[in-house]
Amino acid sequence: MPQGSSQQPHRVAVIVDEGANPFEVGVATELFGLPRPELGLPGPLYEVTLCTPTRSVRMNHGFFAMTGTADLDAVDAADTLVVPGRPDNVVPRGPAVLDAIRRTHARGARVLSFCTGSFALAEAGLLDGRRATTHWMWADAFRVLHPRVRLEPDVLFVDEGEILTAAGSAAALDLGLYVVRRDHGAEIANAVSRRLAFAAHRDGGQRQFVERPVPQIRDESLAPLLAWAQERLADSLAVADLAARAAVSPATLHRRFRSQLGTTPLAWLTAERVTLACRLIERGEDRLDVVARESGLGTAANLRVHVRRGTGLSPSAYRRRFGPAAGEPVVT
Repeated sequence: MPQGSSQQPHRVAVIVDEGANPFEVGVATELFGLPRPELGLPGPLYEVTLCTPTRSVRMNHGFFAMTGTADLDAVDAADTLVVPGRPDNVVPRGPAVLDAIRRTHARGARVLSFCTGSFALAEAGLLDGRRATTHWMWADAFRVLHPRVRLEPDVLFVDEGEILTAAGSAAALDLGLYVVRRDHGAEIANAVSRRLAFAAHRDGGQRQFVERPVPQIRDESLAPLLAWAQERLADSLAVADLAARAAVSPATLHRRFRSQLGTTPLAWLTAERVTLACRLIERGEDRLDVVARESGLGTAANLRVHVRRGTGLSPSAYRRRFGPAAGEPVVT
């Protein structure tokens, strides 16, 4: 949950270091910095501050310059710190940047890295003995420089509690939406994802993006099938039904899901049903059998298993955290 109070929005500081990736800085400001009047909330979800080690920094090999930012002392008031990547990952970060990262973590604030920002977290010593990820192109260099980190190069992001790492620039969106969902629930995260026109949850990982030959004839998009299935989640849809709708064999459907989404049809279907179940709980439905039936998860027992697996919370704990009367402490 956000550490800011109801009077003070959750405060996010973004370290813009020399050479920082402007897309990733933009992701942070887009996800956490924009006002969202469409949500009908009394105030913003987050408050964002961009901070730099010097008065002016050049981003993206000098193509962009940033001035007028806060200095690194701004991290001391942040509930969450975001560290975007840089292209020169083997060059050590400045001591002021590393100190800002260390002291943010030391006082218990949450720390996120985008793409190769994980190099900075590792250099600061935050990732020793922990799981983390980085962009697949830099995985070998990361292992050489930081052998004590348990690198997971095939995933989009890694959640280690108060330290979270994203695999690439676009995966920063995946991680950011995951954080919004963890802070504010599926309903708000889905609204933010619709504003971004970006999927609220992408299964699979980086392996689907590793360089490989481009097929001469591409499979048809799964988008129409996914939209059709999302409207029928409460029905007893199975993989065979999806294959029949797409007019392909289950094996062909499986290959298309793996190729286009990096997951299986069954895993995608289950994840969509869990998301729907969470939205029903957030809207006030407290009868687990009704939530299970309307989300297509079948039984309350099945609901409990999949909601806990997908969110880390039981349905009752999820309701206490994100339901209409959210705010009470949650014991998981």
